[in-house]
Amino acid sequence: MPVPDFVLALRAKIGTDPLWLPGVKAVVLRPCGSSPAGSGAGGGEGGGPGEVLLVRRADNGRWTLPAGILEPGEEPARGCVREVLEETGVSARVVRLAGVGTTDPVAYPNGDRAQYLDVVFGLEYVAGQARVNDDENTDVRWFPLEDLPDLPPHHRRALAWALDPDPAPKFLA
Repeated sequence: MPVPDFVLALRAKIGTDPLWLPGVKAVVLRPCGSSPAGSGAGGGEGGGPGEVLLVRRADNGRWTLPAGILEPGEEPARGCVREVLEETGVSARVVRLAGVGTTDPVAYPNGDRAQYLDVVFGLEYVAGQARVNDDENTDVRWFPLEDLPDLPPHHRRALAWALDPDPAPKFLA
């Protein structure tokens, strides 16, 4: 996956030492059956509880929510919308802050270490056909909420937060 320039500049100074970085996860939802032709999984008009947009990561083959690192000074909600568009070709609108947590520490194959502040937003689909729109992913698809692939734990947590009918943002005390 491409490493942002500001992270490369930091790495030039600190090597592989752990970095604490702000990240966003996007739970993009749409009603079931609202897909344009050829844009992934879907059901009949208005049938089912809805669909969520997922990406298959190029680095490990796992299905996840669209996610990414915020640029320095970038507003989290705007960064989340940017990440969704960059990764999937889908325009979406933030409807709420679903929760804030942290990820587990990550060690990358090159030795770099990081941990992320995980800002999770619930978004609604606006327009666009889901497609691979970058080199970070190998597939992009809408999945019915009742038929999801296996998701990593923090992505399952993010999805649960966004689907919770209580609109208050979630966090671990």
